[in-house]
Amino acid sequence: MIQVTDLRKYFDIRKGLFGRRSVQLKAVDGVSFAIPKGTTFGLVGESGCGKSTTGRTLIRLYQPTGGRIVCDGTDITHLDRAGMFPYRKKMQIIFQDPYSSLDPRMTVAEIIGEPFDVHRTCAGRDRQDRISELVERVGLKREHLGRYPHEFSGGQRQRIGIARALAVEPSFIVCDEPISALDVSIQAQIINMLEDLQQQLGLTYLFVSHDLSMVRHISHQVGVMYLGCLVECAETDELFAHMQHPYTQSLFSASPVADPDQAARQRRILLQGDVPSPLSPPSGCPFRTRCPLAAPICAEARPALRQIGPGHQVACHLVD
Repeated sequence: MIQVTDLRKYFDIRKGLFGRRSVQLKAVDGVSFAIPKGTTFGLVGESGCGKSTTGRTLIRLYQPTGGRIVCDGTDITHLDRAGMFPYRKKMQIIFQDPYSSLDPRMTVAEIIGEPFDVHRTCAGRDRQDRISELVERVGLKREHLGRYPHEFSGGQRQRIGIARALAVEPSFIVCDEPISALDVSIQAQIINMLEDLQQQLGLTYLFVSHDLSMVRHISHQVGVMYLGCLVECAETDELFAHMQHPYTQSLFSASPVADPDQAARQRRILLQGDVPSPLSPPSGCPFRTRCPLAAPICAEARPALRQIGPGHQVACHLVD
């Protein structure tokens, strides 16, 4: 469904007196992965590593600096606005904040119905019936259609956002941390609903999250990002059972465990130093300044994401 090759997104930052000097912030720097149709690809990593930027660039909310994006067999990397318009129906996004992503001046019916007006897919009675069907599909009621976003809880607002994303019958959805602003009990409801919708509609997801337990539950594949780069990628069970990259091991060791006995046996890997600035990333491997295993070769060349086993890729000089 989705094939991303060497995707890059750089932002120009003005610095110096009167902003005369321009530097590049490398938010996404050479990311490659594929998402088979009907599956979920989980993307994890620290805050600021480029997860959300990857998702937004993938669906062309951001113009990519370089690389290649193929959607359902078509290269959409350099399509202009008119050429991209038909693919807006195929590719949708669920935003992180369910309140700021909804217009407070519009009712639920207007929010969910707006995609129909933009794409001119249905009108009149069919439009009203479709809106009612969508609001019920996401677990809300028809009497909610005349209300405004501020009248709902966070979980209900996220359901409205999901209904809006489903309005144009997409085949691919970027879930940009859709549960991070919700209570734990509501998170489970949203995740279960996303899984049900995937089975019913054959949807393909890119699921961006900090919550490793939720990523493990919903994802078929998982990619780990650090400083704009993909450092490890594998099938979910394979990655959680045999994580190879030092950053993946440290990231997963920081995940809380509900079982007290298991938590007592778990070894935490504490990293030294801070995450380098994407304005001036280190030479060679981006993780080398914090890696406990760093060797001289790590400063000389950036490791390529290479296959070390069936469906398991790692970007590290020291992993065989």
